[in-house]
Amino acid sequence: MDSPISIRLGARARQRIEREGLQAADIAIIPAAAGGPKGLILNGIDQWMFGEWLKQAPRQRRLIGASIGAWRMAAGAFHDPVAAHKRLAHHYAHQTYPDKVDAAYVSRVIRGLLDSVLDGRGEEMLANPDYLLSVITVRGIGPLANTGGSRWREMAGFLRAAAGNAVSRSRLAGAMERVVFHDSRDDAAWLRTSFDAFASHYVDLSEENLHSALLASGSIPLVLQAVSDIHGAPPGDYWDGGLIDYHLHLPYQRDEGLVLYPHFTDHIVPGWLDKSMPWRRARDSALENVILVSPSPSFVARLPNRKLPDRTDFKHYGQDHAARIRDWTYAIVESERMADALAQWAEKPDLHATQSF
Repeated sequence: MDSPISIRLGARARQRIEREGLQAADIAIIPAAAGGPKGLILNGIDQWMFGEWLKQAPRQRRLIGASIGAWRMAAGAFHDPVAAHKRLAHHYAHQTYPDKVDAAYVSRVIRGLLDSVLDGRGEEMLANPDYLLSVITVRGIGPLANTGGSRWREMAGFLRAAAGNAVSRSRLAGAMERVVFHDSRDDAAWLRTSFDAFASHYVDLSEENLHSALLASGSIPLVLQAVSDIHGAPPGDYWDGGLIDYHLHLPYQRDEGLVLYPHFTDHIVPGWLDKSMPWRRARDSALENVILVSPSPSFVARLPNRKLPDRTDFKHYGQDHAARIRDWTYAIVESERMADALAQWAEKPDLHATQSF
C-alpha cells in the first residue's frame, strides 16, 4: 500500500540521518506554513510530534509559524499540546459564516476561535522551558501604510504590491515589512542577519500582545480587518504573515540542528503571491538541514473531493456547513495515518523512500 506521506531531505539532513539515524534530540527548529484549512491535514502529526516524540528528548526548540502555522505552533507549546491541537482543529473546522459577510464579522469569528484555543492560558506558551515560539506577521508600508480601515485603500495598496511582486519579489519589500514576535528568551539571532530584501523587526512576545500577534498573523487582506498598533510593536497595520513568508523560506542552514517541517505540500513557496510562479520555489542551501514531510498524492486522492481542505470549500459548500464540517473532520481523522507513517519512518529511516530538494 502506498505511504500516506512523502519525505524530502536536504543534503546535510540526508547525510546526518544516513550516518546517525534520526533522534528527537536532533530537531532544533519546527516551521509551520500559512495556508488556512490546509493546515488541518497536519493535525495528526502535530499531536504525535508534540504529544509523544519530542517529549522523549526535552530541549529548547524554536517553533516558528505564520497564520494557521503560528496557531499550530502556539498549540504545540501548551502543557497539554494534544488537547490544544484538538481544540484548534475542532474550532477551526467548525467555523460558520452567513451567506453575506464582511471583514469585521470574520475578524470577530477568528478572534473568538483564538480565544477558544488559548483558553485563557497563553502564559503557558510563554513560559514553556522547551519551546520558543515565533509568530510572523506583515506590517504595511508605502502604499499599505495607514489605510485607515478603508477597504478601497487596502485593495489599491495590495493591487500595487501584487503588481510589484510580479516583476520581482524584492519589489514587494516596498509595500510590507516582516515583523517577528518572538519569545523574549530567544534573541532570534539566526534570523537577524539579513537574508532577503525585506526589512524586519523583532518584538518580544508577551501576554499583552500574544493574542493580537496571532490574530494579525492570520488576518488575510480584505477577508479580515488589519490589526493595528500591537503592544510593543512599531505602529501601523498588520496582516497575514504568509504574504511574505507563505511557506517560511528562512535561513534554516544557520542552525547546526535539523529542521522537521510538517507541510501540506512537497515544495516551499516563499510568499503567498508567488503561488502561481513555480520558478520561485525554494531550492537553495537554506534547506540543507530540512526534513520536509507532506501528504502523498495517493493519500490526498482518498480525501473528500480528492484534495486537502482549503478556503474554496467555504464557497463550494456554501451554507451546507454540516457537509463541510463532516468532510474536514474526516480529513483530520485521516491525518492520523500520516502520523503513524512518520513515527515508523523516524524509528527506522528508509532513505530510499525519500526524495531530495
